[in-house]
Amino acid sequence: MVLLAPTNNLETSNYQLTFWWEMQQDALGYRLQVVSTDFSNIQKLILDTLVKKDKFTYTLDPGKYQWRVRAENGSSQTSYTTQSFIVHPSSLTNNVIQLTSPTNNFFTSSPDVKLEWLNLFGATQYRVQLDNQNFIDENNLVLNVTTTNLSFLKTLSKEGNYQFRVRGESTTENSKWSVVRNFSYDATPPVQVKLTAPLNNKTVAKPVQLTWNSITDAEKYELIVYQSDLTTLYSTSYPMLLTTNTYTFNAGDSNEVIGWKVRAIDKAGNKGSFSDLFSFTIQ
Repeated sequence: MVLLAPTNNLETSNYQLTFWWEMQQDALGYRLQVVSTDFSNIQKLILDTLVKKDKFTYTLDPGKYQWRVRAENGSSQTSYTTQSFIVHPSSLTNNVIQLTSPTNNFFTSSPDVKLEWLNLFGATQYRVQLDNQNFIDENNLVLNVTTTNLSFLKTLSKEGNYQFRVRGESTTENSKWSVVRNFSYDATPPVQVKLTAPLNNKTVAKPVQLTWNSITDAEKYELIVYQSDLTTLYSTSYPMLLTTNTYTFNAGDSNEVIGWKVRAIDKAGNKGSFSDLFSFTIQ
């Protein structure tokens, strides 16, 4: 493994560091471990995580650390490569809060949203701001509170798009604001799907192209296909999730009756009502 940053024996006053390494051709993931002070004298395990990409960002307290990475796939792994670094105490004003949850552009159907972030050394409290107007007017925010915790649970009263940010505060100074993350609260299910082909009770030849109208806010569709009694699932393949508004059905025997219906699911996980139940007969 080739480690790129932080470089070996780096000394920094930045609490937030991005660990970066060169990717391996056959690797499925990378095992990243961070300890204080070093792996021969572990005082505290800071990180032990499997990363899919070549970078991982984390916020640390001042101290001496070692970090190491190995590449892994399903059956083997490389040896670890290890480097050391030191984080020196610094002013809050030079540092920034790292948000952990929710992820950027997250969609939820629940009004209860838990905002979370990592500890920032030197902060005695955290200012949490939530808005739906991109913080244009700081005197008229959805939420503007302080807490000593590393999370805050907010119950939203309106659907829509929201932005949140956090900064650390002490009695004498404030950290930089975190990056702004966006999320959406959507509790409204998509409209009912309308099946378009084949028409109900038609006799058709295989393969049968099942189609339905496209729903604007649908991320995917749930298709259910039934046997001739119109209640028993045709096979264990159903229900089936699809990202398009069409599906090719190529099973069934001549004169067999097939039933089917579809509903839309949006990004927040809201499920619309099922379409009417249609049936067709295999020619």
